[in-house]
Amino acid sequence: MPTTANKDYYAVLGVKKTASQEEIRKAFRKAARKYHPDVNPGDKRAEEKFKEISEANDILSDEKKRKVYDQLGFYSDQIDPAQAEAYARQQTAGGGRSGVDFEGFDFSNFSGMGGQPGTASSGWGGFKDIFSGIFSGAREPQRPHGPQPGTDLEYQVTVDFWTAVRGGQMRLQINRQEICPTCHGQAHTGSATTCPECNGTGQVTQMGGRMKFNIPCPRCNGTGRLANACATCHGEGVVPRSEAVEFRIKPGTRDGQRIRLPGKGNVGLNGGPAGDLFLIVRTGTHPVFTRVGDDIQITVPITIAEASLGAKVEVPTIDGRAHLKIPPGTQSGQKLRMRERGVENAQNPGKRGDEIVAIEVAVPHLQDERSREIMRELAKLNPQDPRAALFDKV
Repeated sequence: MPTTANKDYYAVLGVKKTASQEEIRKAFRKAARKYHPDVNPGDKRAEEKFKEISEANDILSDEKKRKVYDQLGFYSDQIDPAQAEAYARQQTAGGGRSGVDFEGFDFSNFSGMGGQPGTASSGWGGFKDIFSGIFSGAREPQRPHGPQPGTDLEYQVTVDFWTAVRGGQMRLQINRQEICPTCHGQAHTGSATTCPECNGTGQVTQMGGRMKFNIPCPRCNGTGRLANACATCHGEGVVPRSEAVEFRIKPGTRDGQRIRLPGKGNVGLNGGPAGDLFLIVRTGTHPVFTRVGDDIQITVPITIAEASLGAKVEVPTIDGRAHLKIPPGTQSGQKLRMRERGVENAQNPGKRGDEIVAIEVAVPHLQDERSREIMRELAKLNPQDPRAALFDKV
């Protein structure tokens, strides 16, 4: 697309600058029906008008092109939209040392440029090179001067079943950033000198035709001072350090629970506070007990006689053995609740969950004829059909 200056594409389509994409689409279709060459054969003015509205639609219907046009007042396919967007952000932020100042912004020379790209006369290659240099300079990292808080750290820690239930002390080896012992966080050694490139201003001027740019000094990154980078931390001001951290697991800690250790994250810079350390708890399992929240689930087998007649049986709990009353006629798969035999709630100490006991009736293997006779006699005395209810529903 050729370079175009001082064209109001919104006026060309007859829409406001705040028009939506749908409004732009409708305006173009309406104008296209009026000025299309097929509708106006041999009409040169209509043909030129159709090209104009097509050009306006091409720019305004593309979000990236429209954004460049809104910021710069023109569009060329040799301008990087990302660079133009970065320029817009810099201008919105209000400039400063990290921004880019445009002085004497005059685009009159860019109207109708037909030179070869890259030539000194008017090619857009040179203009694009200027933009690339400016924005690559603007993206240079600069070390902040004020207090900067340290970043947080996050680790996963595996806790065995009993420690999660009863609580306890644990120890974990972590890697975190500490203040460099050589430069004490200053990132440089020796005394800083004035940058000779910008004379301590932090900015340098770059010319491009009739355009004048003030950009951050590439030599000192806009600080105005030069110093030797610390050889220990390589100019970072911090060094990695391995540290053993002790922490407490509360009774009843659940799987996935987060434990926060204030100030145990990465150190802050320039007097800023250190970040925090977050531990994500992963609890282990048990071969007998299954934990669901604060409840404990367990499967307990009983005999046919205990299930039929009722009984009082011993069952394991997290506190040791306890007695459970089996009601007469208990069925296999039935669940009985032992209140407050579960895990203590970590947020409400003293409050406990329950133990849920799933009953499993164990069917004996009859080894002698006498036992089989007794079972047959039992069947005669109790002739009910446990499957009858199934057929009633079919």
